[in-house]
Amino acid sequence: MMGKQEHETFVQEEEEYIFQSQFPAVPVPDNLTLPEFVLQEAELFADKVALVEAITGKEYTYKQVHHDTQRFAKALRSLGLRKGCVVVVALPNVVEYAVIALGIMSAGGVFSGANPQGHATEIQKQVEDADAKLIVTNGSSYDKVKGLNLPIIVLGDDRVAGAIYWDDLLAAAERAGPDMVDDAVNQNDLCALPYSSGTTGTSKGVMLTHRNLVANLCSSLFSVGPHMVGQFTTLGLMPFFHIYGITGICCATLRNKGKVVVMERFELRTFLSALITHEVNFAPIVPPIMLALVKNPIVEEFDLQLLKLKAVMTAAAPLAPDLLRAFEEKFPGVQVQEAYGLTEHSCITLSHGDPKQGRGSAKKNSVGFILPNLEIKFIHPDTGRSLPRNSPGELCVRSQCVMLGYYKNKEETERTIDSKGWLHTGDIGYIDDDGDIFIVDRIKELIKYKGFQVAPAELEATLLSHPSIEDAAVFPMPDEEAGEIPAACVVMSRNATESEEDMMKYVASNVATYKRVRVVHFVDKIPKSPSGKIMRRLLRENMMKRLGTTSHKVAHIG
Repeated sequence: MMGKQEHETFVQEEEEYIFQSQFPAVPVPDNLTLPEFVLQEAELFADKVALVEAITGKEYTYKQVHHDTQRFAKALRSLGLRKGCVVVVALPNVVEYAVIALGIMSAGGVFSGANPQGHATEIQKQVEDADAKLIVTNGSSYDKVKGLNLPIIVLGDDRVAGAIYWDDLLAAAERAGPDMVDDAVNQNDLCALPYSSGTTGTSKGVMLTHRNLVANLCSSLFSVGPHMVGQFTTLGLMPFFHIYGITGICCATLRNKGKVVVMERFELRTFLSALITHEVNFAPIVPPIMLALVKNPIVEEFDLQLLKLKAVMTAAAPLAPDLLRAFEEKFPGVQVQEAYGLTEHSCITLSHGDPKQGRGSAKKNSVGFILPNLEIKFIHPDTGRSLPRNSPGELCVRSQCVMLGYYKNKEETERTIDSKGWLHTGDIGYIDDDGDIFIVDRIKELIKYKGFQVAPAELEATLLSHPSIEDAAVFPMPDEEAGEIPAACVVMSRNATESEEDMMKYVASNVATYKRVRVVHFVDKIPKSPSGKIMRRLLRENMMKRLGTTSHKVAHIG
């Protein structure tokens, strides 16, 4: 009997289609924390600029980054921060951001970036859910967090009563005696708690260890040879509170001793000026920025011959083939790489890269090949059966980069990571005969607005909190500029007097700007499946028919 069971297990494993990288495994150091790994050999580049603000020109050299990271870690411990305590950082992209994140991790704390443009209630929800012990912010966001009864460190020149000032804190740490470390930080400790909507649409804290992030950087940077160290200047425009910004841009660039050109927000003239002035050669961006570069006449004001740009990388939103072709025509010689990543997988999961190891880059419109140290499989969404090449299914990944789980949410963790360690992404894709992977759909229903994830469930909850709304459904509508916009169908109560515009304003007053509902349509009933699931695709099709338009005009409605 036992022999039969073993045979069945063996056969089942034989029938699983598990795909691995075409490139050799890369070593992952066992004894380095993320800050130690990122700043390793920083002394060899002491006077080289590590970070610079595009507008102000404020700089940090590698010597200063290393020094202030240690000073901030020491200051945090003097404030009573202990290993495992969460620090929420509600800041825009500033030159100090990486130092703050690395300092928190060096102190044994857990960095949790929050969107500074978020509504006060959204930031409060994250602070409370994360059990945060401290907040770092600036003067413009101070009012959003001042009532949360936590110590607040304020960056910048704004002086507010009761706050701890960044400059004063570092100066005090400089004057203090030896740094007393009660509990050494090791690679298996938590170091980051970014928030993600995952596959179910509700925001959850993603528990990432030093090991997770070091392993991700080792895989994603595998093709960077010694001759490339210190040579790259990367645009730091993607939000640093997001895993893409802090890991894929800041940590990756600092690890390779390049320079990060920090930008707080996108404005086309400033963007182009920064690319030229700082000789940026690698720019992680999103499709709406590529659209502006292709179509906006402002671009013609600049001498594009002065650009040193070698590659752009897009992620977080799909790239339309027509846009890719138009960009390549206007910017010949600039490689366009598409990447795919998840917060739950510590950032980059699939990438084009440029390994130059006999293979070249992945195909256009794919999201790249499997990175070293990763395993990928595709499963049938209904049966869970693993699928062969060229068969679309849910993409699952297994590696050292997979999160520990969702903070205080065992149920969602077990739904996302199975008993064999596979992270279920909720995205539908396939791998072709050459090992390139294409994403074709997604099980999860997140809306990708200009690269930001918007959860329909969150907006539905906001709408349903209005006393005149009986039912609501939120779904994505295609849009040329934003990629997708949140649209809503709403069932109003019989005696309601509010307009569709009133409902949009109501949502806008309760959520961050990028989450605002851009189109609202009143309906008599929300279509649902027998199991009670909202039929979002049907709503989207009906809305398109009602508007009598394609994606190009929808954003202007309402």
